[in-house]
Amino acid sequence: MMRAVLLDRDGVINALVHHVDAGVIDSPCTRSQFKLLPRVGAAIRLLNDLGLRVAIVSNQPGIAKGHLKPKMLETFERLMTAGIRKENGHIDSIYYCLHHPEAKVARLRRRCHCRKPETGLLEQAASDLRVSLNECYMVGDGIPDLLAGSRAGCRTIFIGRWKCEICQFTEAPEARPAHVAKDLWEAAEFIAGETNAATQQALPSQCLLARG
Repeated sequence: MMRAVLLDRDGVINALVHHVDAGVIDSPCTRSQFKLLPRVGAAIRLLNDLGLRVAIVSNQPGIAKGHLKPKMLETFERLMTAGIRKENGHIDSIYYCLHHPEAKVARLRRRCHCRKPETGLLEQAASDLRVSLNECYMVGDGIPDLLAGSRAGCRTIFIGRWKCEICQFTEAPEARPAHVAKDLWEAAEFIAGETNAATQQALPSQCLLARG
């Protein structure tokens, strides 16, 4: 029985941003750029209602790269949790990896065990939530999310368009997800279907035990 859902942040919870000056699509850097994606709060509320713990496990190297200050990361977190609360959703815990191997900020320049596709963030979340990693879903929009989830033993869900990533999936077959969803709401519906099916399968044996 699954007991928790681990979520990436950028591209799953909030929208990615096209940084025209750098020519890249990446995480938000300013308050005005941080936008929750549609139905995120409702999706998390659905997971809460299923009795699943919900945690965010996210690579956030923006501070290390000099793109934003720690206070801005805190601002993003406040905006995120407030937006989710508006739809009666709840995040149990939040974990960030702030490191990057080519960081401009010296204290954050390292190859660590917490930056996905390494499994450190997932291990910490599972430990704090008191669940096993094989009782967790890992939901993300990137190959590092799926690799981390697969290596940790989680059931993985990919958010996005499969065709955009298929060449990378071909190169990393161990990252193939259990399910592909267009957004977090669709992923939550898939999880709800699996959770309800597992609950129904468990009922007959419980009834027999009670009669015994």
